[in-house]
Amino acid sequence: MSRALRAAGALLVLFALLAGCTSAESDEPAPTPASSDLESLDADLQPCPEQPDQPAADSDLPATVFDCFGGGTLDLSRAPGVPTVVNLWASWCGPCREELPLVQQLADAGGERVRVLGVASLDGASQTASFAKDAAISFPSAFDGEGEVMAAIGVNTLPHTIFLAADGSIAYVQVGQVQSLAEFEQLVADHLGVQL
Repeated sequence: MSRALRAAGALLVLFALLAGCTSAESDEPAPTPASSDLESLDADLQPCPEQPDQPAADSDLPATVFDCFGGGTLDLSRAPGVPTVVNLWASWCGPCREELPLVQQLADAGGERVRVLGVASLDGASQTASFAKDAAISFPSAFDGEGEVMAAIGVNTLPHTIFLAADGSIAYVQVGQVQSLAEFEQLVADHLGVQL
């Protein structure tokens, strides 16, 4: 048998062995943490702001209510009432580590003109909270452990940033990492019509 065939066979055996390793023994999804569980985690994230009781304009975002780490909820089926930037991130995402400080700077610069929210996606609550603390971010972030928002907009990598008009319609989706605060500010100006 050739060396290449033996190596390929060894890899197949290795993949077969690894395929049996899972983090959970059952097919039941892990329970979603309640708001009170998220608030008790060691993160300094602000609560999600109150939203108007007005349905969002048609969009591909899931009509799901997500608990937020600092308290409150994020309901994507309701209009935010102000132009909003929603950043999708996770603790396992290398580019998120570089981008999150810029998202915090955008949140600081946005003030009352632009709301900045995060959605921790496909991640564990304690890992997310620990990462947020390490990254020294404080902008409000919701927990989407199942990745519903990612699935709704058809992405499987992070980070992504969704720019929402005040009525909740999607104005733009930034695919991948933003490189600077100036780039974020230009995206906000171009797609939400707000100068920062």
